[in-house]
Amino acid sequence: MSDVAVVGAGSWGTAFASVLAANNVDTILWGRRPETVEQINGARRNEAYLSGVELPPSLRATHDLEEALARAPVVVIGIPSHAFREKVVEIAPMLNGEAMLVSLTKGIERDTLMRMSEVAAEAAGITDDRVAVLSGPNLAKEVAKGLPGASVVACRDEARAHALQRLFHAPTFRVYTNTDVCGVEIGGATKNVVAIAAGVADGLGYGENALAALVTRGLVEITRLGVRLGADPLTFAGLAGVGDLVATCLSKQSRNHHVGEELGKGRKLDDIIASMNMVAEGVKSCAGILAMAERVSCDMPIASRVGKVLYEGADVKEMVDSLLTREAEPEFMGILGDG
Repeated sequence: MSDVAVVGAGSWGTAFASVLAANNVDTILWGRRPETVEQINGARRNEAYLSGVELPPSLRATHDLEEALARAPVVVIGIPSHAFREKVVEIAPMLNGEAMLVSLTKGIERDTLMRMSEVAAEAAGITDDRVAVLSGPNLAKEVAKGLPGASVVACRDEARAHALQRLFHAPTFRVYTNTDVCGVEIGGATKNVVAIAAGVADGLGYGENALAALVTRGLVEITRLGVRLGADPLTFAGLAGVGDLVATCLSKQSRNHHVGEELGKGRKLDDIIASMNMVAEGVKSCAGILAMAERVSCDMPIASRVGKVLYEGADVKEMVDSLLTREAEPEFMGILGDG
């Protein structure tokens, strides 16, 4: 493995491609907008998504999908969940031999309730052991700047997971392996919804005790859903679980936290979304996560109340107050075999 194609020149796709290129991996980045590609190749910048970050000179960008995929045995996809299937269908005929697909996307397909790895395998017509996911506490701007970080690459085929680990591992970007693809993806998708709730609490000025309680209960909620779907509960104690949750819920760089905080301050959702040039996945994936939870009879009080705020215009203060006044229960109910 030497050549990697990264499809999607948004903040995370560009940041991940820059890590690989800086680590002497032959990397090409596909971008939808010709002006973004031109800026990356010329000025070594992607100001629309990573303002002020200098990209490595070895990183190449292209607007031509066939050029990007021609030699790549590893194709990394950093496309928002709502456009993910369409892009995989487009690239499928261009894939090189037994190319691996690696998803960077943390979301759920709304209509099918499929995880991104499932969408990738189905849309590309390949077996699921050729699909992997990369997830963890990875704020794009910090990664692009070369600040220390870590992530987990998950694949059902352990040998392929280790091969990807060797390819992606860099001096400032530690990569661990896991075979629990379901758990890694559920952690990555669901934490965005909890981050919206955390942002609401911040916007309302509820303090750090409330924030810590919300994040911790959010982790229980995420784990409960994952276990119902067949994931290993230990996965949620790792980088794709508590690690990603903490980074997203506490960081001012988090798009999902930003949406929640602005809601807490009284702004309307449509106005918040219109003022952002990047996708907050939690806004789109919350409905799918709730439908998934309903399908497996999983109680998700935080996510359900976030959904009411996002889709029904419920009052944010009432959302938090209703969580605080719920009937108390055993701390790990639904995880340890008690319903």
